[in-house]
Amino acid sequence: MTNDTRTQGANKPALVVGVLLLIAAALVGYDASQQTITSTYGVGPTAMPYVVASGLVILGLAHFVVAFREGLPQPENADNGALLWIAGGLIFLIACIALGGGFIIAITVVFACTARGMGRQALLVDAAIGFVLGLIIFLVFAKLLTLILPSGPLERLFL
Repeated sequence: MTNDTRTQGANKPALVVGVLLLIAAALVGYDASQQTITSTYGVGPTAMPYVVASGLVILGLAHFVVAFREGLPQPENADNGALLWIAGGLIFLIACIALGGGFIIAITVVFACTARGMGRQALLVDAAIGFVLGLIIFLVFAKLLTLILPSGPLERLFL
């Protein structure tokens, strides 16, 4: 007996993902229609949710096409070590910001952990790159855009 999805009808995982994407598009579209903020000129703040909803509709319909043609490809086995590095970085990010460690330290660790999860072995070099990127992003947001990012001991040096 063959495991060919084309002879068994539609690919069920692709159909489920397509339906979920269409539901998400409907929720985003509904939320955008309920916004009361308007713009006196040009494109208002509700434009982007409609763009996102449109993209979700396109992706949902594309999943239906894939479901009835060839089906989704079989996924590869997950690399648990890589997943742990990336998840650990995200957990540290949440904890660091919640406990007042600040944006720069959080981004430094997330960048280094994500790079390690993607296979790089130079953890200290990646931490240095993450620190520089975090510092630049913080300064652009804080000084040029005057937006507030989570502050910690390093950020207070630049405020």
